[in-house]
Amino acid sequence: MTAKKITLLELQNKKKQQEPIVMVTAYEYAAARLAEAAAIDVILVGDSLGMVMLGHETTIPVTMEMMLHHCQAVARGRQNSFLVGDMPFGSYETSPQDAVKNAVRFLQEGGVDAVKLEGGREMLPSIQAILNAGIPVMGHLGLTPQSVSKLGGFRVQGKTATSAYAMLEDALALQAAGCFSLVLEAIPAAVAAAISQRLTIPTIGIGAGVGCDGQVLVYHDLLGLTFRPYARFVRQYANLTQTITTALTSFRDEVHSGQFPAPEHGYGMDANELAQFEAMLRET
Repeated sequence: MTAKKITLLELQNKKKQQEPIVMVTAYEYAAARLAEAAAIDVILVGDSLGMVMLGHETTIPVTMEMMLHHCQAVARGRQNSFLVGDMPFGSYETSPQDAVKNAVRFLQEGGVDAVKLEGGREMLPSIQAILNAGIPVMGHLGLTPQSVSKLGGFRVQGKTATSAYAMLEDALALQAAGCFSLVLEAIPAAVAAAISQRLTIPTIGIGAGVGCDGQVLVYHDLLGLTFRPYARFVRQYANLTQTITTALTSFRDEVHSGQFPAPEHGYGMDANELAQFEAMLRET
């Protein structure tokens, strides 16, 4: 497990000391335990669970109840990693009051340390309201999956000078509002580096190059457990799909052949009790 509890101050210090921050998006107890064992700094319970865990095409169908359910599971598995809950579509855009109410639920019911929400300056009223309630906020710029329809699909953002500069202005505005960190997703590496250099808060990149202050990948993607095409920015560090399929096939074959369960997989019975039981059976 990580040597000590990761706090907001620790994340800030990592940026100052140019020590990369490592974040993993995970959704359940076992993943949290393994992330802890690997000394992962931050665990994000992402609304991407709608696609990865539940088989939806986008994150839009994910509800507060779904998010809280998974946050609770991850919270039970983590000990020292900093835990962030992703606010789902519709939980913060409607009004600052709704944003605060739902952010409070993430902390009270979900057991997280902070919340993340998507959007730039247009989300400042909700962000400021959440911050005023004493809840830390992580921002998210670039490819924002909840706005995938408006963006025209899962496409790289900030590819023009105008859009890149607007993203920088968004980043500065989110920092000024009080966000403790920003996720930069699917933007040109030069843009992400420029934003990171101009911010005093850490940036966490995903498909945004090495110039960010940290990196995040989805647990299932990096382990090879995803049944959809991998994005260009994903590096697969294992192929657990093949490992698991092989194990399940071996289990099936051994059940069919009678090799499993073997005697060592079962439980015995006291000889006298067994004899009495067999006598009772003969009398029936």
